[in-house]
Amino acid sequence: MLNYNSPIDNQINYNDLSIKEISPIMKLNLRGSKREFFTTVGKHLDMILPTEANTSSSSSKLTSIWLSPDEWLVVSNDKIEKDTNKYDLEENLYNSISKTSLGAVVDVTDQFVMLELKGANIYELFSSGSPFNFNDFKEKKGSTTQTLLNNIDVIIHNKGENLANLFVRRSFSEHLYSWMNDSASRL
Repeated sequence: MLNYNSPIDNQINYNDLSIKEISPIMKLNLRGSKREFFTTVGKHLDMILPTEANTSSSSSKLTSIWLSPDEWLVVSNDKIEKDTNKYDLEENLYNSISKTSLGAVVDVTDQFVMLELKGANIYELFSSGSPFNFNDFKEKKGSTTQTLLNNIDVIIHNKGENLANLFVRRSFSEHLYSWMNDSASRL
């Protein structure tokens, strides 16, 4: 990406918990509800968008996270090693969906920071600052939720046992990361 400046400059490691930013990662917001929208997106992503609340689906290159009945966050599974803000997938989706009025495609790569959390204490950290009950969530690989963490809107994706991704708006990321660092040191 061009001139990517991360608000996160270190990695947190405390009590069987590590937190770090994964960047740059392509993130696209998709919106649509027509049958043609799902067909077109499926062809471009090589996967079916999840239609059940708080779930995700993955292919070898991408993960799609359900946000609402007509909204998804599509994230690349690997870092983007380009010197440009242009993505072929975004352009293809935009031409096939937005230009044909089937839905909307928006690049939110710079809007969200993606943090990767590893370790046995992930959900203790989340529970210390969120009203969400993580008991069932942590048992279901691929489950997702939109919740508050220390009064900040976040999206959490359960990637497997002791592994989760957290998406937070860039403007709140430094504050949340500082809170996570402090809270992790007390677990």
